[in-house]
Amino acid sequence: MKASSNLILFVDEKFNIGSLKKYISNSEFSYISDLLKNSDLKKDLLSFDINSKKTIFLVSVKKDVKFSDIENLGAKFHRHINYDKKKDYFVNTDTINSNIENFAGYFLHGIKLKSYEFNIYKSKKNKKNISINLIGNKNKVSGYSQLRFKAIEEGSFFARDLVSEPGNILHPDEYARRITSLKKFGLKINVYDQKKLKKLGMNALLGVGQGSIRGSYLVTIEWNGAKNNSNPIAFVGKGVCFDTGGYSLKPAKFMEDMTYDMAGSATVVGLMKNLAIRKAKINVVGVVGLVENMVSGNAQRPGDIVKSYSGKTIEILNTDAEGRLVLADALTYTEKKFKPKFIVDLATLTGAIIVSLGSEYAGLFSNNDKLAKQLLDAGDKVQEKLWRMPLHKNFDKLIDSKNADMQNINYVGGAGSTTAAQFLQRFILNKTPWAHLDIAGMAFSKYGGALNSGGATSYGVRLLNKLIEDDYE
Repeated sequence: MKASSNLILFVDEKFNIGSLKKYISNSEFSYISDLLKNSDLKKDLLSFDINSKKTIFLVSVKKDVKFSDIENLGAKFHRHINYDKKKDYFVNTDTINSNIENFAGYFLHGIKLKSYEFNIYKSKKNKKNISINLIGNKNKVSGYSQLRFKAIEEGSFFARDLVSEPGNILHPDEYARRITSLKKFGLKINVYDQKKLKKLGMNALLGVGQGSIRGSYLVTIEWNGAKNNSNPIAFVGKGVCFDTGGYSLKPAKFMEDMTYDMAGSATVVGLMKNLAIRKAKINVVGVVGLVENMVSGNAQRPGDIVKSYSGKTIEILNTDAEGRLVLADALTYTEKKFKPKFIVDLATLTGAIIVSLGSEYAGLFSNNDKLAKQLLDAGDKVQEKLWRMPLHKNFDKLIDSKNADMQNINYVGGAGSTTAAQFLQRFILNKTPWAHLDIAGMAFSKYGGALNSGGATSYGVRLLNKLIEDDYE
């Protein structure tokens, strides 16, 4: 290690540095000791510029630290990285005083997740190459753990890339091609185009996309990692690549953000890539419906009635309540085709969930208490939080239609997220355990979150991976 290198050391929550004497020089120890007397010790991280080429970072670690806290510490450290001047950083693992296995791995993982940027369309790119090295003999990261961290990073970044792409690039045709490229990881992928979907009777999904010059697709992604032929677990995602609202047109302000209306599907695709990279020992299927909700002479009209794959008919009262139509066919098909142990769907489904929960929690709706608790616990562990919302038969009357089996919105008003979930529940025909995650407030962040720097968050990839690790693998 060069004398000019930047050093990361770990201390307790009171910033006691007595144990660091053997890792820094006497002059550095005295200098930092003096500065600590007037420092804000409530912070998680303090930095001390020793000279123009060296900075020493003190990272405060609480006694009851969790792995998610360590990832957040890594993300906070990332903010201090000086890409322009300081290229080499050394993490001294001998200063880690924690029983958390893979502490150093979680710290580096947090740095990596926070480092993501989407800048491929900028003509001038700043080269951001730095070196972060582990030194010391404590808390080495095993090969398996390195693979696990890499899988989460690649799955999350793939999901973020998909969500970040503009609508003129990532339309349904291109999206289907990108998913197909994942075959090289050992995933079995089937793409159902409009001709096949029409033959299957997926008129709810096809109706949403009929106003676009682009195709509409259902894509299934299978990972068979179990040694037996057990039924898979299933994840279903809404993939509306751009949502104008159709003839129930959205306001112009912020419509550009509707490129992220496919974030639920991106989570499913990113999760499947992650599982394939780390060779998960489980059978899993991901199913995504890919459409573009546009206005044209061929677009769906308010008042249209369509027959879904389930056989149930739907009156379209609002063409901007389109995600539930895509999911309706995808859910029934997933249940019938794969007979999964359970189904979790993800969608940026309603603005009402943002009114309810803001950008702190995603909404959880479920017909199964066990599955709901497993999801809540997994979300808490990785800090991708969920809040359970109600389902009840009394809400059904709000979506019953005089002209069809049901209507796609509640015109009475209120309970927007719940009636959307109640609508979806009607397409689970065989009482399969099911959960719906409304991630409208979590999929995209204007200001950045703990482990992302703003923009697409890949919310759900880490949550669902944790669910699989802890309860099903």
